[in-house]
Amino acid sequence: MYDYDLVILGSGPAGLTAAIYAARKALKTLIVAKEEGGQLLLARKIQNWPGEIEVGGFELAESLRRHVEHYGVERRLGVEAVGLKKRGEGFEITLSSGETITAQAVIVATGGRPKPLGIPGEKELVGRGVSYCATCDGPLFKGKKVAVIGGGNSAFSGAIDLLPIAEEIHIVDIADHWFADPILQRQVLGAEKVKTYQEHRVVEIRGDKFVKGIVIESLKTGGREELAVEGVFIEIGNLPNTEFLRGFLELNDRGEIIYDGAYRTSVPGVFAAGDVLAGLDKQIVIAAGQGAQAALSAYRYLVERGRLERS
Repeated sequence: MYDYDLVILGSGPAGLTAAIYAARKALKTLIVAKEEGGQLLLARKIQNWPGEIEVGGFELAESLRRHVEHYGVERRLGVEAVGLKKRGEGFEITLSSGETITAQAVIVATGGRPKPLGIPGEKELVGRGVSYCATCDGPLFKGKKVAVIGGGNSAFSGAIDLLPIAEEIHIVDIADHWFADPILQRQVLGAEKVKTYQEHRVVEIRGDKFVKGIVIESLKTGGREELAVEGVFIEIGNLPNTEFLRGFLELNDRGEIIYDGAYRTSVPGVFAAGDVLAGLDKQIVIAAGQGAQAALSAYRYLVERGRLERS
C-alpha cells in the first residue's frame, strides 16, 4: 500500500494546476512545498495571463490556491523533498523534516531559484544592497541609484517596478540586444532616469557594510568603469531546484529535467512540469499547461497499470 496515488512536489503554477487536474480525476493527491505560490509571489504585475489584462502575482497564487482548496487536496507546507527513490512499483519521498511518504506516481514541479552572478562581493552583500527580487526589495531603495543586471523580461519587469522609486537605474547585460518583450522595453528604455550598458558584464560588487557600487567591463574593449549605486538587482534567470534528483532522473548540464511529449521523465511513474524542465521558455501560462498535462499523464499511467482502486 502507498500513502498516495500521486505526490506533487512544488506549489507554483505548475504544481497547483497539476493538483486541480489530479483532483478532478479523483486521485488521492498530496502537495509538498516550502510555500504556496512559488515564484508567483515574486511577481508584482503579470500582464500575459490569459483572461486578465493585469493581475498581481500574489493575487494569482491565491486564486490557484483557492481552486485547489475547493477540491480538498491535501497539502504539506513548510517542508520540501530532499530525496526520491523507487519503492516497489511506486516511490518513496524523503522530506526535509525527516519524514518519508510513499506514492504510486510523482510529479516534480519544484521550480527554480534566482541564478547568481558568482562574482566578488555578491554573496557578502546579499541583503545589504544585493537583491534577486526588485518587486520584494525595491521599496527599500527610494530615491537611490540602483543597477539591474539582465536583459530579459525579469530584468525589465524589475526596472518597471523601480521606475517610480529609484533616482537612477542602470541596466547592464552581456548581450548586444535586449531579450525582453517589446512592450516591456517601451516602458523602460525611454525613461530619462534609465541608463543602459549592453555587451557589458559585472565583474565586482563593491561595498563594506552596504553596496557602494559595481564594476562593469565592456566585452568589446575590455575597458572597466565603476558605477556608484546602492542597490543591485540580479535578474539573469533561474537555476532549477533539482539537486535531490541527481543520479535518479536524467538531467541536462543545467540540471533541468529531460522529458518527453507527455511530460514523462527517464523514470516511469515520475513526471515533471514547470521551470524544472529543459527548455527556453519559462512562462507562468506554459508552466500551468505543463502541470495539467503532467497530471493527465500520471492518471493514464496509473490506469494503464491497474493501480487505481475504485469502488
